[in-house]
Amino acid sequence: MTITKRSMRVLNRRVLVHFRYEQSFHDILQFTGKDSSVGEDVLNKFNETLDQMRNRHSTVVETMAEGILEMKKDYKDSAEDVHTASCIQYFLDRLYANRIGIAVLAKHHLMLFAKMQKDEHCIGAIDPECDIKSIAEDAYENARFLCDQYYMTSPDCEFECHLPFSKSSKEKKITLTYIPSHLYHMIFELMKNALRAVVEHHQHHNSGLPPVKVLICQGHKDITIKISDQGGGIRRSHLVHLFNYMYSTAPRPDDSQTMTPLAGYGYGLPLSKLYARYFNGDLWLNSIDGFGTDAMICLKLFPKDASELLPIFNRTASLKYTQSEQVADWSDPGNSGSEKR
Repeated sequence: MTITKRSMRVLNRRVLVHFRYEQSFHDILQFTGKDSSVGEDVLNKFNETLDQMRNRHSTVVETMAEGILEMKKDYKDSAEDVHTASCIQYFLDRLYANRIGIAVLAKHHLMLFAKMQKDEHCIGAIDPECDIKSIAEDAYENARFLCDQYYMTSPDCEFECHLPFSKSSKEKKITLTYIPSHLYHMIFELMKNALRAVVEHHQHHNSGLPPVKVLICQGHKDITIKISDQGGGIRRSHLVHLFNYMYSTAPRPDDSQTMTPLAGYGYGLPLSKLYARYFNGDLWLNSIDGFGTDAMICLKLFPKDASELLPIFNRTASLKYTQSEQVADWSDPGNSGSEKR
């Protein structure tokens, strides 16, 4: 069997990620049975180990993304490769969902028990009164900065808060109990996509750039954030692929560039969807080809409804990697053409 340079690069990245998780597992096992109430030394050492683990895994997503991009070069539209892509999607969803959960536990512990920079409004990693509009404005400004770097221009953004069931006509601030960094991540990724689409769709027009519009609406049990752009929309046939890790509409980032990539890894949407679903929310897109796209984030308003959604490891889950895809037919348009006979 011939091992190509590309295969070696993929293997090296896989070994690197595997080693990081193995090392972290061994590090955390050292504290099994140790009682932190005996003295501060154990707690301080545990906090130091947790912080080292967080730093060790800070680039796991980028490393995995680069490996997937290398694999994608050998990807073909055959039935076998479609099944492989489905298994990769399933595996990565579970890997990153667990990664989010572990990161939440580590950050929450460190913000409570270590000398980590804290927000006075937060309890650990959780903000009981997370201001959605404020975070959306921060996400827009940072996405706009990147857009200006790449295109030397960027569209404006309009924000609107809607509380149809509020008893006070003056109340316009919408808050919820949430992890601010999760909310920022989702909105930032959607903002980057919206700004890039608007600039690329209108860059040869003389009419200027239409603004991106953000609507934040508080319902009876949910809060919905809608980010609307006039960036030309997405073909209906492409919508089903947008949350796949092996798909991106942007060119691959140049390894030699020093700027933060605006797009290209194909991880922005699928990871944002996992962040939304972590607390029982969701994220989806509605698009009009030729006009624009509405990106929707739905979050649970009440903490009692926002339970963690984590993968389950059992025999049924392992079968996902061995069972082949169902044969596509007219009754399942989502899989139509996924297998050729």
